[in-house]
Amino acid sequence: MKYYIIAGEASGDLHGSNLVSSLRAKDPGAKIRAWGGEKMRRSGANVVKNYHNLAFMGFVEVLMNLNTILKNFSFCKKDITEFAPDAIILIDYPGFNLKVAEWAKKKGYKVFYYISPQVWAWKRRRVYKIRRVVDKMLCILPFEKKFYDNYDVDCQFVGHPLLDEIARVEPVDKARFYKSNRLNPKKEIIAMLPGSRKQEVSRMLTVMMEVTKQFPNYQFVIACAPSLPMSYYKRFVNDKSNVRLVRNRTYQLLQLSSAAMVTSGTATLETALLDVPEVVCYKANKISYWIARILAKVRYICLVNLIMDKMVVKELIQNDMTAKNITEELKSLLTNQKRQRKLLEDYEELKFVLGNAGASNRAAEVIISNIKID
Repeated sequence: MKYYIIAGEASGDLHGSNLVSSLRAKDPGAKIRAWGGEKMRRSGANVVKNYHNLAFMGFVEVLMNLNTILKNFSFCKKDITEFAPDAIILIDYPGFNLKVAEWAKKKGYKVFYYISPQVWAWKRRRVYKIRRVVDKMLCILPFEKKFYDNYDVDCQFVGHPLLDEIARVEPVDKARFYKSNRLNPKKEIIAMLPGSRKQEVSRMLTVMMEVTKQFPNYQFVIACAPSLPMSYYKRFVNDKSNVRLVRNRTYQLLQLSSAAMVTSGTATLETALLDVPEVVCYKANKISYWIARILAKVRYICLVNLIMDKMVVKELIQNDMTAKNITEELKSLLTNQKRQRKLLEDYEELKFVLGNAGASNRAAEVIISNIKID
């Protein structure tokens, strides 16, 4: 069978790559065409659009790149028509993917949505479009199933694919990691995960770099996104600072970190699943943030807190994201043993709530079985 997958961000490329592997394992003759990245390509998909050129964040940024987005949509419709897939699989990226779903449904394609847009957080009206244009929603967060059931959306909870990723992580060789990245073996590490898009990386690192000056007895390591050149990060780091850069080593870095500053997103959940104390940071364009505050329907923005429905990790958002506030929180995470124990207990509960590993396999099974039914 033929599958057309659209992922517009780094996390979508990761989860999409695992889904591609599962589809190919269960359907050896599968032909898979995709929008994604290197991970999906290595898993066996023919990647026709790279997500590096697709990720526009915030209301203002979308408006500024509207012409590019419209051209991408025209290309997408033409490419799908020529490929004639048995199933279209959409991975998050709702601003674009819901438009694709609406068009595809009218054309008679089978539409699956793997990894739900955060309609439970904001733009809740989108749930009515999802009910109309998506044949099957495959959600990865337990509370999403309850949400969609309330709106009569055909939905199935398949578990969170990050559990599969974390299960595959091999223990890191500390000595080798320190040596290869020119780290001081006598100092503990504080990780910096500033995001994957230029706009957010710039906003995050501008503040995070101020924090590094307050911890002379630690060394800081930035997890660089594969979507950005190393030269972009180097403009924030000087040779005299206690900061190093690593790429494609995020899980290894987190295993060796005593704490982390993490930009809100999938990375907050990855950090928690690897049992690293973290402070969640986020600062958006002022206009985008103002609009988001009006529309948001949730108490938290961090996935860890959303899933647990309580403040497990500290969120420092917009004006609260200052070097002073981050410094205070990091000091607490590094020195308060009672706080550390409670955090690890919450992390264990988080893993239990997310369910068992195998999300990608379950998603592939649902997709294939639903195609065969037709």
